[in-house]
This record gives sequence, C-alpha cells and structure tokens, in this order.
Amino acid sequence: MPEAVIVAAVRSPIGRAVKGSLASMRPDDLVAQVIRHGLELVPEVAPSDVEDLLLGCAQPAGESGFNMARIVAIQLGLDGLPGTTVNRYCGSSMQTTRMAFHAIKAGEGEAYISAGVETVSRFARGTADGWPDTRNEIFTAPGGRTARRVDERVQGWDDPRDLGLLPDAHMSMGQTAENVAWLKAIEREDMDRFAVRSQRRAEQAADTGFWAREICPVRLPDGRLVAVDDGPRRGVTYEAVSRLSPVFRPDGRVTAGNSCPLNDGAAMLVVMSDARARELGLTPRARIVATAVSALSPEIMGLGPVEATRTVLRRAGMTMADIDQVEINEAFAAQVLACQRYLEIPDDRLNVNGGAIAMGHPFGMSGARLTATLLNSLECHDGQVGLQTMCTAGGQGMAMIVERLS
Repeated sequence: MPEAVIVAAVRSPIGRAVKGSLASMRPDDLVAQVIRHGLELVPEVAPSDVEDLLLGCAQPAGESGFNMARIVAIQLGLDGLPGTTVNRYCGSSMQTTRMAFHAIKAGEGEAYISAGVETVSRFARGTADGWPDTRNEIFTAPGGRTARRVDERVQGWDDPRDLGLLPDAHMSMGQTAENVAWLKAIEREDMDRFAVRSQRRAEQAADTGFWAREICPVRLPDGRLVAVDDGPRRGVTYEAVSRLSPVFRPDGRVTAGNSCPLNDGAAMLVVMSDARARELGLTPRARIVATAVSALSPEIMGLGPVEATRTVLRRAGMTMADIDQVEINEAFAAQVLACQRYLEIPDDRLNVNGGAIAMGHPFGMSGARLTATLLNSLECHDGQVGLQTMCTAGGQGMAMIVERLS
C-alpha cells in the first residue's frame, strides 16, 4: 500500500481581521499566491501530476463562494486542475489533508494540493447579524427550552446534564469555552497564565526565526509586501491579561486575552505518494501515519480533540509517550487545558512555539497551518513523531499523526 508523504508546506502571514495587514486581500487571491509559492518549492511536481486541488474554507460564501478551489485553479492558469471546496469549519484544511491521505492510500492519485483559507475581514453578511442561521426547531422543546442533553462522550465525565443553553449547533464558540471551563473546573488564573505562555513562546519563536521558516510573503493589491504575522502581542503580562473582563458571560472566565483573535490567512501542503516522490527525486518532510475524527455535543465542542486523539493513537499503534511534539489549536485556553489534562500531554511537548491565542486562527486555514508548524517544530527541535489536533465548531474533533522523514 502506498504511503502519503508531505513534500511542501507553507503559509501566508496571519493578519488580524478588519484592521490587520491582510484585510484588503480577497480569499481567492490570497490562497492563490500561497499555492503558487508552495508549488515553486517543488518544481519537480508538474501541474499534470496533481490530481485535485482540495481547499478548506469555513465560510464558503460571498468572495469565498461558489467552488473557490476551482476558481483558484483557473486563477493560477491551471485550467486542467480540478478543485473542490470543503467545509469542516475549523478543521476544513485538516480535512482536505485527510482526503488526500485517503486517496493516496487507496491508489486513486499520486499528488494533491491540500490548502485552506479564511479572510474573516471579508466575511459575507447573509443574515441580520452576519452569520448563517443554524437554528432549527427540532432542537427545541415546547416553551422554547432545549430538548437536548449534553452528550459527554469522554471518559471520566459526570452524568450528562441539561445546560439550559440556546439550541444552536453552531452556538457562540465562547459560550462553549465557558461550558468547558465550568464543567471541568478550569480556573480563570490558569487560563490567563496559559494565554501569556502562548504569547511569550510565540514572541520567542518569532525572534529566533521559527515562523519565518514557514511563511511566504504576500503581495497586497496596492503592491506592498507582507512577510510577517500581525501577532503575537509583544510584552503581554499576566497582570494585564488578568484585568480583562469576561466577554461571553458576566460571571464568566473567557476573555479576549485567553481566546484566539479573529484573523485572515492561507496555507497549503503538497501531499504525494512516496513512490511518486522517489521518482521525482524529492525528499519528503514527513509521512502521514493516521488520522481520525470524533463528535460530541456542540455545547462542549472544545473537548473534541480528546476522542479524536485517542482514536488516532490507537490506529497508529502508539501512546502519548511516542509523541515528541503536539499542536493543539488554541481556540480558547479553557479547552486546551482541559484536553491537556485528559490526554496527559507533557507541557514541554505542547505548543512549544505558542499557538492561536498569540498567532490567530483563520478558521479554514488553521488545519494546514498547524501541519506546517508541526513539521517546522519537529525539524527545529529534532523530534520524530508529531500530533496535531483541533476542536471544530458544531461539536467535532480531528487528529493526525505525522512522522518526520527529513
């Protein structure tokens, strides 16, 4: 059976939404630049070698609408390259990598582009509040109360309980973080200290050139070049973060300081069969060992990585002791800390260069960005096996294990 290997991984800088460095970029233009740069890293790969362009996007509407992947292929002058746009919300471009992995293992293709993009600055405004309408009466009992109970498919939880929340599969992500913090007793101080940890580690990584290894510059419509991330926020202290007010509940623990910001960005991978990479004389950076998805109640979506990680470890025949580096997408400090406790992840292996709290989380980009960062981290810290995992809006989790080859 063929192995699926990653021969290139690159990302744009990450800009802050609305007022950030990439706010003037259309999503298709942004990801087209990143894909072009990634293909230039492996000139041995001809466009005719690529079976499909798989593009993740969490809000595929407006400028991200129709089938953006095919639009991008045409923008690149690759009229013969098929394309499909995929939505698993935060995990969208992790899903595209999973699709490439499966296709290669099945022998149905030799090379794929797995990419992701999100430009929150330019989200389509479809409903009154700017978000899709995900409410449905099947979730609601007479009188408007939720008829659902939380499905806590995580070993060690108490009996399920009715949280009395709005019946929405895509309820506010901040509210789900508050649920996790409350149910698992994640204290505000721990959340704030983790947020400062993320900022400081990301700042140190920027200063040592870590992020520059995975970033390609982006040309803005006005001709200016953007080559660095807008984050992290330099000089952040615990004292400053601890003074911030809760955002989602008056008596809550989730603040702007211990959550990821809203962002713009794009990333891409070239995923190939090991046999085709050898034929082309390419040295793969890593092979994909195994992937997994999971689901649980939307109200506690932040715990999605737990079952996904347990499943992917089982499929790989590994335990957490076999993992050298772990990248958990930092949607909220509350959910990262809860997952770390469940999975018993050593602190010195977890998000060692900081994460989305500092760098940002452009939803459709983040899966591919995590892969680029994980490979970068394994190479810089001389690790062999890496795990990336993330929670996904709507109550899902994803996980993937890679093995470094170069």
